[in-house]
Amino acid sequence: MYNILVGGAAGQGIDTTVSTLEKFLKKSGYYVFSTRDVMSRVRGGHNFSIIRFGSEALPSHSYLLDGIIAFNLETITEHKDKLKDNGFILCDSNLPTDDPKAIKLNMEETARNIGNPRVFGIIATGVLLKLFGENLDYAEEVIKGSVKSQYFDINIRAIQEGYNMVDARYDHIDSDFKDWLLISGNQSIALGAIAGGLKFYAAYPMSPSTSIMEYLATKSMTADIVVEQAEDEIAAINMAIGGYYAGARSMTGTSGGGFSLMVEALGLSGIAEIPLVVVNVQRPGPATGLPTRTEQSDLKFVVSASHGEFPRMVMAVRDHRDAFYQTARAFELAEKYQIPVIILSDQYLADSIATVEPFDISKYPLPLHKVSEDAGEEYLRYKFTEDGISPRRIPGETKALVSADSDEHTERGWITESSEVRIKMMDKRLLKLKKLKEDLIEPEVIGPEDSDTFLIGWGSTYGPIKEAIKILNSDKDNNKYGALVFGDVYPLPTKTLLGKSKTAKKLINVEQNATGQLAGLIREYTGIECTSSILKYDGRQISAEEIVEVVRKGGQ
Repeated sequence: MYNILVGGAAGQGIDTTVSTLEKFLKKSGYYVFSTRDVMSRVRGGHNFSIIRFGSEALPSHSYLLDGIIAFNLETITEHKDKLKDNGFILCDSNLPTDDPKAIKLNMEETARNIGNPRVFGIIATGVLLKLFGENLDYAEEVIKGSVKSQYFDINIRAIQEGYNMVDARYDHIDSDFKDWLLISGNQSIALGAIAGGLKFYAAYPMSPSTSIMEYLATKSMTADIVVEQAEDEIAAINMAIGGYYAGARSMTGTSGGGFSLMVEALGLSGIAEIPLVVVNVQRPGPATGLPTRTEQSDLKFVVSASHGEFPRMVMAVRDHRDAFYQTARAFELAEKYQIPVIILSDQYLADSIATVEPFDISKYPLPLHKVSEDAGEEYLRYKFTEDGISPRRIPGETKALVSADSDEHTERGWITESSEVRIKMMDKRLLKLKKLKEDLIEPEVIGPEDSDTFLIGWGSTYGPIKEAIKILNSDKDNNKYGALVFGDVYPLPTKTLLGKSKTAKKLINVEQNATGQLAGLIREYTGIECTSSILKYDGRQISAEEIVEVVRKGGQ
């Protein structure tokens, strides 16, 4: 496998270069995993992407580099220490570097001679393809899908010029992922929502969740869904609640700051027992925090968000494949239990690109809610039942009044201040949690079942942890390393955790926050204490190498 970093200032065309490279590599059959590190500015600063590719599935990123494509000198100085011994730096001949690993070419001059300085990145793409022994068989197809038609010819010439500048340095690796998808985490969530029967999406743009709305908007006509950009997050969540009340499977998406504005309406979904799906794509807070970075610091917040007590479910998507299936599942659970379901993702997963096996849509889309009339029966929207789930009908599909109330109410849906009814209605709603626990998915077990040390993680730490376990178990010591990575986090599935905790010598929680929020939930609901923690909260995703380094030292 290989690992290439493309870096420079905002506005230099890094995204176009990276996107083009990803498509070429995927067309060549490689498995691709790429991440983006972007500053919160339109021009200048230092941005970079890391493209990892090879002949086997790659669960996460790595900072150990085979090559650097440097659009400016800062990229070289910032990242050259991460280069492997046989690595290279591809840059323009005018950059003042005497690094012996540098391949300095007249790419800027060539771009000007072609007639457009902005094709520098495409020239660099051609150079890289040649270095890795690739051909230009897919040039027309990839470039046609990447640039406007009037720029097609000049980009074809640019990639050919770059390809002819160097000789091959590496051999092509045979692999066969051509028929797989190349997709971002947010696109997977959007497709999972469509598969789950989404009919209405309302949101206010807030990075890193915005691309969910953008992608859904591009598919709205073919998927027969309505996408609404609301005036703010309060309006967005209330629109989604209204959509679900009217019978349309609905979702809203935001990040932590926007979710903060949604919490009162979240309680409305809870007490009115109206299904709802909310996506929170986390970024570092508090307040504006680091708006283009990643973190897992909203877990405890969403578990208890909004005043009062009501049932909810919180699930964290672990990778690009999981994002699709968990999102589709969220609609099923929201409707089955008439509760809000909150999906946690983060910037790392949202913006990273991965090769994914085509999704199995044989069971999707799920049918929309439909209820037949019960002749002669009085309809009680909030009827007391053994499992707490009352019969839900859709306005317009029944002659009965379909109540929905933010005040405490009777079975009929009329406002009440009766203490007796209040207790019964609270107990009824909370009964759903008991039945919901039957639908929970236990954390995935990675590594040997009888491991001495278990890493405990959730959400997007899945990939780095999975790779770290592989590295740790290749050591020659006598320890066995395993991991439990949670997708469902509230209510917390405890069966597997309780079993492993009885035999493991160490439990180390690995989280992208400063306080060990999952470890706190585990302690609260099981009494189990993690032995130590590996916590990262600088806005950058933890890597397998970082996890391995800390574990080998005995944990933090």
